[in-house]
Amino acid sequence: MARMAAMKALFLATLLSACMAAQADDAISPDRPDFTNGPDVLAAGRFQIETSGAWQRDKADGATTRLRSTPTLLRLGVGHDLELRLDSTGALRQREPDASGRGDLGLGFKWLMQDGDENRPGLALLFDLQTPTGSGPFKGRGLRPSLNFLAQWQLPAGYTLGTMAGLITARNDADQRYTAGVLSASLGIPLGETLHGFAEIAGQQLASARNGGNVVTAGTGVAWQVTNDVQLDTAVFRGLNRTTPDWAWTVGLSLRF
Repeated sequence: MARMAAMKALFLATLLSACMAAQADDAISPDRPDFTNGPDVLAAGRFQIETSGAWQRDKADGATTRLRSTPTLLRLGVGHDLELRLDSTGALRQREPDASGRGDLGLGFKWLMQDGDENRPGLALLFDLQTPTGSGPFKGRGLRPSLNFLAQWQLPAGYTLGTMAGLITARNDADQRYTAGVLSASLGIPLGETLHGFAEIAGQQLASARNGGNVVTAGTGVAWQVTNDVQLDTAVFRGLNRTTPDWAWTVGLSLRF
């Protein structure tokens, strides 16, 4: 009887240890603070909010324009390889010229095509549809769909390499429809058990001058995994050409339920 009890205790201890190890590996994986989205999706029934404060500054023609916003992304897992998404730039306030309002809402989904490991990259498709639901000068022109292909490789020593490439369709100031490209790459840098950084080059928009021109940034930042379900982060971005804002900075919080 004592031997049977000992075996049961050993079995339960082994099972508990396995469950705890699996839970430790199941860390939150937000699509921020870099521009490049990762291929990971939420498990079915899980909900995640990724919110932040963001500040932007651009000096041109002797004037300095400042923009403050609250970008927020809501994610809901609906299957093993699918999540639904709702996003917005939130409340916005601009100085010179002065303006305030709310940003457009975006609806979309992410479909995980392939789980990643040491031998193969994680792959996913990300679809987003921006809607003209904002206010004032922050309301976009018509519906703007975009489709991006996401890939992420696990590199030696805990490094990762993520890439994003896609197309977006929008309307210019003359209300003419055009198609722009998106292309970015982000290197994930391990800084400790719960701290990691990134270095990124991002073509957030690749378009002709009449359609707003290229928007290209270099960015770096850090993220702290407070718990398996909580992350704090901050990042700074530098514009690399005349049609990109000079500087941008963000501080964010991600929560998984």
